[in-house]
Amino acid sequence: MKKKLAVLMACILVVSAIFASCGKKNDQNATTKANSGAAPENEIQQGGEIVVGVTNDIDNLDPHKYTAAGTGEILFNMFDGLVKVTPDGDLVPAIAESYTVNEDGTVYTFVIRQGVKFHNGTELNADDVVYSVKRVSGLDGSPDASVKHESALSTLTSVEKGTTEDGKETVTLTLSAPNTELLGYLTFAIIPDDYTKQSESPVGAGPFKFVSYTEASSVVMEKFADYYGTPAYLDKVTFKITSDTDAAFTQLLAGTIDVFPYLTADQADQLTENYNIEVGNMNLVQALFLNNTVKPLDDIRIRQAICYAIDRQGVLDMVAAGKGTVIGTGMFAGFEKYYNADTVNTYAKDVAKAKQLLSDAGYPDGFDITITVPSNYQFHVDTAQVLVEQLKEVGINATISLVEWATWLDEVYKGRNFETTIIGLDADLAPSDVLKRYASTASGNFINYNNSEYDTLFASAVAETDDNKKVEDYKKLQEILTNDAASAYIQDPSLIVAVSKKLSGYTFYPVYVQDMSRVYFVKQ
Repeated sequence: MKKKLAVLMACILVVSAIFASCGKKNDQNATTKANSGAAPENEIQQGGEIVVGVTNDIDNLDPHKYTAAGTGEILFNMFDGLVKVTPDGDLVPAIAESYTVNEDGTVYTFVIRQGVKFHNGTELNADDVVYSVKRVSGLDGSPDASVKHESALSTLTSVEKGTTEDGKETVTLTLSAPNTELLGYLTFAIIPDDYTKQSESPVGAGPFKFVSYTEASSVVMEKFADYYGTPAYLDKVTFKITSDTDAAFTQLLAGTIDVFPYLTADQADQLTENYNIEVGNMNLVQALFLNNTVKPLDDIRIRQAICYAIDRQGVLDMVAAGKGTVIGTGMFAGFEKYYNADTVNTYAKDVAKAKQLLSDAGYPDGFDITITVPSNYQFHVDTAQVLVEQLKEVGINATISLVEWATWLDEVYKGRNFETTIIGLDADLAPSDVLKRYASTASGNFINYNNSEYDTLFASAVAETDDNKKVEDYKKLQEILTNDAASAYIQDPSLIVAVSKKLSGYTFYPVYVQDMSRVYFVKQ
């Protein structure tokens, strides 16, 4: 009974943290209704091939090593984890058929589903799960720890396989401290323990299997006939990599792309003849991210001045026809229970206050600054252009530097060699995931934010088992970020998707993915 109560507690905590509205269809703005359940059989035409447009290249085919959210949205189709997210934001058993959690949230035991096959034909077993968990967490001592998950799994002390009384394999994860959010991280890919070419030809257990990758051109996958879950409808999907949104739009007009998920509002208005337009949220924190260690951004007054110079709703109006959700901190509103809505109005546009802060900091005439933006994301480029004009009002002369995606990853994100940048940051289904990157020692802390109060409170919030206290701590963390003006937070952007009228089943998720397993051709 105690175990069941503990499991229930863990599930409630995780599900309550899931995005209540983000990632779901915005019916007011959409022209069609996204399919969030099983498709009607009399409507489905089995098979067929489609082309999906994407605007950034793969940074690593290995599901444990990629960094970019744009890579994850593709690999989602080829891999499954111990649990899997549903369109409604629930975490349901996947590679694990069930699980239990002990009373204090330090021991998670998973019963491994029988009969699951990898794409190379081998049968998945507990050894593969143990290998995957240790590889992602770094517990095996190898350098293969996942950049996205290593800090989240830092309290993992052991991963052991076993068996149930009826002979089913189990895997038990033991933690050194309670973590009621752990399930939100266990969507990472389970991969074969004896396969060493994931970066060249990835092998997973998802609904689609890898066929080919051509650098800066395409990723091709095909239906996996032996998938243990609900099989995909389509036979083949090609993710076509385009240089930017404008290039993809040209191909949409020509009819050579069937699905494209990053339209501007103006582009969407021109496509209604051959495409249905779906509208949801990107589930991202878009911000003008500030490098807290470069001058003059190392002065909190300068960072606050930048925040006061920005009209966030004005940005939305200019780049997205008013669509999107204004935010004021490092978490987006979809984490409804944990989100601190009070931060939204902390920096209402105030030109006079911005100028006074600049003067107090020794820059009465402003200064020059560079905004580095990945050129393949037109939405971020457009945002930068609006910000240049807004910052000019307070005397800050901002110049946009457009760089290729690979360059942005190497120099800005990994190298931290920048002044300011505009990007959207994604998160797993745990409130700690979106805030962990601001811990001073976090590998993802590319803005070099450093606040000892934040570090202490973050560690405490992750380990907290009292839900009310956890909510209080996470809201306080967001308040600290806002008051420190760690960056100039702008919005969770709207996601405007063009879907060929020949297709149905496109589904929004509370995470940044493109699930092609639900898409199908409609019978004519």
